[in-house]
Amino acid sequence: MKFSIKLVLSTMIVLALALGFSGFYFVNYVFETSLDREVGQALDESSILSFAFETAALNVPLKYSVLPDSVVEEIASKLEMGGQGGGRLLRIADEEKNVLYTSSGFTSDEGLLPQTDLHTKSYRVIRVQGGFYVHTCVAINTLNRMLYLETMKDVTGVFTERALGFSLYRKVTVVILLAGIVIMLFIASLLTKPIRLLTKATRKMAAGDYTYRARQVSRDELGQLTGDFNRMANALEENICKLEEEIEAREEFMGAFAHELKTPLTAIIGYADMLRSHKLDEEKSIMSANYIYTEGKRLEAMSFRLLDIIVAKQDEARLADAPVGELFAYLREMFAEKKETDIRFAYEEAVVRMEVNLIKTVLVNLIDNACKASENSGVTAEAVSGGRKGLVEVSGEMVDGGYRIAVRDYGIGIPEEEQAKIVKAFYMVDKSRARSKNGAGLGLALCAEILKIHHSGLQIESKEGEGSCFSFILALSGDMD
Repeated sequence: MKFSIKLVLSTMIVLALALGFSGFYFVNYVFETSLDREVGQALDESSILSFAFETAALNVPLKYSVLPDSVVEEIASKLEMGGQGGGRLLRIADEEKNVLYTSSGFTSDEGLLPQTDLHTKSYRVIRVQGGFYVHTCVAINTLNRMLYLETMKDVTGVFTERALGFSLYRKVTVVILLAGIVIMLFIASLLTKPIRLLTKATRKMAAGDYTYRARQVSRDELGQLTGDFNRMANALEENICKLEEEIEAREEFMGAFAHELKTPLTAIIGYADMLRSHKLDEEKSIMSANYIYTEGKRLEAMSFRLLDIIVAKQDEARLADAPVGELFAYLREMFAEKKETDIRFAYEEAVVRMEVNLIKTVLVNLIDNACKASENSGVTAEAVSGGRKGLVEVSGEMVDGGYRIAVRDYGIGIPEEEQAKIVKAFYMVDKSRARSKNGAGLGLALCAEILKIHHSGLQIESKEGEGSCFSFILALSGDMD
């Protein structure tokens, strides 16, 4: 059952119970008020009749010391005829409670007589032949006689009005409930509209449409729920996009990995087969063995780089305070024998948070790539020192947010559309040039992973034909506490 139908039914049940109880109370209250009024009038009329009887008895000639039964009947007949509409229903009994006079139509039993004495008045509401009457009884003491006067007042109209009231109220209740159902269906439709929109959105997303969003139509709790759902959908879409990108990256990685394996393995197998199946002279044998060795070393370097990337992704580096001076001293010594490239170092002394060996790996890769990019192209150091070598600048300086280390070359540069891809494993801008240098496109991928665990990232500034600048920022000592 739909929630809107449940809401309408529950509201109608509560409304029906409320109308039923309130209607019963209201009609019954009116009935009891009218009946009490009629009872009061009946008692008052009984008192008036008893007073009139006593007055009439006092007018009897003095020759009677005791009021005779014939006089009682005569007085009762006159009292009966003096009522509104030409008559009253009354009955008179003597001391022994024997009936002396009864009006025509007075059909009540004698159950009220035993309850009445000189000092009390009694009454009851009775039903006689489909009608309702107020039956009263009062004692009269006159001319040495104790008489009992009973009256019957017709109150059928009060009961008829109650029946009509209940009938009318039932009809009104039915009309109100029908109108209430129509109104509540409209209200329930408005109230549950956000739920229907959310349901539609969940079905769309379940079907694979992760871009669909639920329309927010209110600012209440359901509106807030819609907003939270949309935010959850945004996060879900982002995660799915990331997963899709990761899957695509893995597929590209596997394709590139298979391709990178195929090239050296083809050379190794080919030259090994040549050595095995042909008798070669010494020069050709040395050349074949050299190809096999070179390609094998390339496979070995590639495997080590892949292992380093995997370890960098899974490892949590233990960062410690270290002076940058020691880092730059290591780099200066490391590349001291690099004769074909002029490498210049300039830095500000500072203590930074890093894992020294990992940052050394990053800088060695960046400087090595800069040297390769500077060979036989770009700006040389001739304008500065008169030499013919490529120029690479390694700098370190304090900036807002930490300590920035940059490696700049003036070589071939990187096209703008390629800059976002070069940190992917096996991606190479110039594959032939990279393979000629025994590269596999893993160095920058390794650098990116190492910088991630240092809470940093590789920033690339490059222009084709003018050179590139690779930089990253490390936290100063105490900044990460």
